Amino acid sequence: MFKKLFKFNKKKQEENKEVEEIVENLENKEGIDKLEVHNEEVKEEQKEGIENALTEEVQENVLDEVCEAIKEEAIEEVKEDIKNLETKDEIEEAKGLIAESESKEELEEVKDAIEEIEVKGEVKDVNSDTKEDSEEISTAKEVDLDAIQEKSEVQDEVDDKEKKVSLFSRLKQGLTKAKQGITDKIDTVLKSYTKVDEDLLEDLEEVLITADVGVNTTMDMIDKLRDAIKAKGITDPQDVRVELQNIVEDILTSENSKLDVEHSPTIILMVGVNGVGKTTTIGKLANRYKSEGKKVLLAAGDTFRAAAIEQLEVWANRSNVDIIKHQEGADPGAVIFDAIKAAKARKVDLLICDTAGRLHNKANLMNELGKVFKIVDREFPEAKREVLLVVDATTGQNAVSQVKTFKEVADITGIVLTKLDGTAKGGVVLAVKSEVNVPVKLIGVGEGVEDLQDFDAKAFSDALFGKN
Repeated sequence: MFKKLFKFNKKKQEENKEVEEIVENLENKEGIDKLEVHNEEVKEEQKEGIENALTEEVQENVLDEVCEAIKEEAIEEVKEDIKNLETKDEIEEAKGLIAESESKEELEEVKDAIEEIEVKGEVKDVNSDTKEDSEEISTAKEVDLDAIQEKSEVQDEVDDKEKKVSLFSRLKQGLTKAKQGITDKIDTVLKSYTKVDEDLLEDLEEVLITADVGVNTTMDMIDKLRDAIKAKGITDPQDVRVELQNIVEDILTSENSKLDVEHSPTIILMVGVNGVGKTTTIGKLANRYKSEGKKVLLAAGDTFRAAAIEQLEVWANRSNVDIIKHQEGADPGAVIFDAIKAAKARKVDLLICDTAGRLHNKANLMNELGKVFKIVDREFPEAKREVLLVVDATTGQNAVSQVKTFKEVADITGIVLTKLDGTAKGGVVLAVKSEVNVPVKLIGVGEGVEDLQDFDAKAFSDALFGKN
């Protein structure tokens, strides 16, 4: 296309030379005058020459117009072709060809078009580079975010592992006395035998009964152990220990052993005799669920025990949760009623109610507890209910009697076994679970907030039988 344009320029230059020669002939008037003096014929010829020259001038004007039209058409074609240029090399080549042309003024528009396209090309290149840089930055950011997220997940896993190790360490430390009263005695018996026989099983039976496992539960465990020994052909007394641990874990394992408060609203009713640790357990639960981001409300329903309201109020302030209370000696049912209304109005996630401690052998007090449950059924039917019986592990077989009696009056959904760190007779856990078939959901192995733990059958058996 550029070659076509410059062939046209060459042709134009040749025509300009011819026109210049004609003009020179026209300007040569002196030669014409001399021809007039000498000869009329020469004059006539000269006139004809002039007329021919004028005719050529007209033709030249027409030719100029045609050339101008051709030139404009060529320029337009050049502009169109320039717009299609994609590389800087082609633009530079065009610039070089134009520089060689003598008619720069005629192609000024072409240069302007080239400069415009070049600017657009540079902008395009810049935009392209910017886009590439942006993509690189975006990719780098994504990589950084992925790395940060991965690091965070790893850190969370490490924190979870450390937390689990910490809880297990607390559990193991809290079960030190129970371990001494059960597994250490079992180890002593196993070491005194070189073979597995009935005498070995009788000695193990005695250890379990003295550890408050209970007669019925102990007999059931020994029968299972005897069957396992026969089935597996166990002859080494040390292998009996592993089978006994598996039996303990199997008895304690329950599908609904976890305290479920995911549903909102949820109401937890704490029942039990005096002195087992109901109020303290409520305070620790409030602290736990408040730290998890739940909106918690406490109800001081134990209006009979001296300083019970004040004790729960201290826990409420410590955990930064609200509390509904009446004066001492007020009707517990009225306190629970007001607490339910407040829970609805404040849209709390969890309402934890304390109740007055009562002996399980006092019928009138147990019937009064039934009135509290009727109020909950009538006023708060939409809430998920958990009824936790708090039992002191140091009371031994008396704890089993408490569970049986309270279960007749209330629909007990779980047991909180407190003060396990203070007894060497931790077998009561097995007795409660086996004889009453109510899952143990929480255990207390110390005075700290973290010492109230969710019950895990495997972790409990591992800690009890000394697994690190």
